[in-house]
Amino acid sequence: MSAQTPLFETHVALGAKIVDFGGWDMPLSYGSQLEEHHAVRQAAGVFDVSHMLNLDIAGDRAQDFLRHLLANDVAKIAGHPGKALYSCMLRPDGGVIDDLITYFFAPDRWRMVVNAGTADKDTRWIREQAVAYGVTVTPRRDLAMLAVQGPKARETVWAVHPEWKPATQDLKPFTGALVDENTLVARTGYTGEDGFEVFVPPAGAPRLWDALLAKGVVPCGLGARDSLRLEVAYRLYGNDMDEEHTPLEAGLGWIVKLDKPGGFIGSAALARQKQEGLRRKLAGFKVTGKGIARHGYPVLKDGHRAGEVTSGTMSPVLKEAIGLAYVPAAAAKEGTPFEVEIRGKPVAAQVVKTPFVEKIKS
Repeated sequence: MSAQTPLFETHVALGAKIVDFGGWDMPLSYGSQLEEHHAVRQAAGVFDVSHMLNLDIAGDRAQDFLRHLLANDVAKIAGHPGKALYSCMLRPDGGVIDDLITYFFAPDRWRMVVNAGTADKDTRWIREQAVAYGVTVTPRRDLAMLAVQGPKARETVWAVHPEWKPATQDLKPFTGALVDENTLVARTGYTGEDGFEVFVPPAGAPRLWDALLAKGVVPCGLGARDSLRLEVAYRLYGNDMDEEHTPLEAGLGWIVKLDKPGGFIGSAALARQKQEGLRRKLAGFKVTGKGIARHGYPVLKDGHRAGEVTSGTMSPVLKEAIGLAYVPAAAAKEGTPFEVEIRGKPVAAQVVKTPFVEKIKS
């Protein structure tokens, strides 16, 4: 039986199409996925992301532990309460266990937000690694999460909760503020638009959701979330990266700090891969022929299978078929032509620069 977020009954009442996602009953859309997508690009939409798991990390050696655990370096955010950092957590061979966000609250108090489908696996792995550092790892299923995204998102949140504005109006991207002991408001998201992710007790989630909708914010489901994140080439765990791919192959070398003192889990494997050279890379592409490339479709080069599409959709903004695919490293250069096998037929495509749609300016 799938799990349900504190907003499940609200989604049902709104007529949402419910699907299983990572073991959770989640809304795919509330009607038109296209309208939801454009609402976020043009005004404001709200997503229920309560299926994601918050993990509180506590202990005197928490920073040392997280520097060992993650490919990125949490030392960059230490000393800045509310500051967040995007990173990957790796296996010793460099494969990606998950991508996640880590928040600094105090030297002995941090928070990680992990993906829903990997939450149990992540928790086990993190706890295993934490033993040597004497830190505690506490899952926080007592928190719900709403993502309010779009050019009008922040001003609408302030209209609903004006008392939050003093603490949040000057937040830089990837920074959050505790507006009370149970509520974190962070300037983060997964759409390429501005906005907040709000962490609240479960009982407060439906009230906040309803208040936002009363101000004109559009409820959005997983479908729009996926097309929005793909337009800005944000990676989706399980599609664009997984335990069989490294962050270097996935184009996330910017979050891999190989010069970190003491290294991190997987650093030796990544250093070796970097020295030897990548054999495959994740590349953005547009379909120049007719058709939409989908996850799992073969990539063809000179008539032979040379890779695989990891994500694909019809961009609502560009009105073009776009996607991400693993291709041979030599073929990952902008302008390189290849073909995607769509319904058994080769269709022309071309590597292009990402993001496909320009992200907001900080």
